Amino acid sequence: MAFWDGLRRGRAAQFDSGSAASNSIELTRRRPQVSLSKQSAATGNLRVNLSWRMRTSDIEGRSRQSGRLLRNPSKLFRPEVVQAHTQGVVNVDLDLGCLYEMADGSKGVVQPLGGFFGSLNEVPYVRLSGDDRFGAPSGETLFVNLDHRDEIRRLLFFVYIYDRTPAFDRTHAKVTLYPSNGPRVEIELDERAPQARSCAVFMVENVKGELIVRREVKFVYGFQAELDRLYGWGLQWGRGYKTKT
Repeated sequence: MAFWDGLRRGRAAQFDSGSAASNSIELTRRRPQVSLSKQSAATGNLRVNLSWRMRTSDIEGRSRQSGRLLRNPSKLFRPEVVQAHTQGVVNVDLDLGCLYEMADGSKGVVQPLGGFFGSLNEVPYVRLSGDDRFGAPSGETLFVNLDHRDEIRRLLFFVYIYDRTPAFDRTHAKVTLYPSNGPRVEIELDERAPQARSCAVFMVENVKGELIVRREVKFVYGFQAELDRLYGWGLQWGRGYKTKT
């Protein structure tokens, strides 16, 4: 066996088992998918977490303005202004959702908008824990009951901006999967898409009994209906609202 063959096998093994330093697998364009079944992680509850923060450049920009705020304290209470194609107030509310298709052909969505929080113990076996509207460190979390994996055909996890300010380029968002066993799986929303309002992040598919997680990271300029058309879900969409806090 040549040295290079051993090196390649070593790299593949590290990817399959996760990084030894962080115990995580990062899905990228070059390595877009991983098998939960081969990780012995296709049972129990899969936890999917969305977290986000302002990009470092924005934080640094605000710190440079601290001197101005001291001279004019009233500006401290004014919302920050987006300097993009148009001006608007930054009030980013990223939401995590999931389009589901079951083995029997039934379809639907789990998302904060409209109060479709799902269920872990009955179809769709996907449950949203809550709605984080302020970018808290804990973010938003969806749970998937993989003990019913045979009843699941595919799940598309997506992120969208609820308010009218397209600001994916002002935030650094990450979706992390925590299986019941093995390393966590991380997907960075690291592409700049200033005018996008939604992003298909990853797909979980049941392929002949094997659960495959595949990175998508496809930004669209519309909302759920556009994601639906892109992936052929075939649902009927209408305007939805959140309950007031």
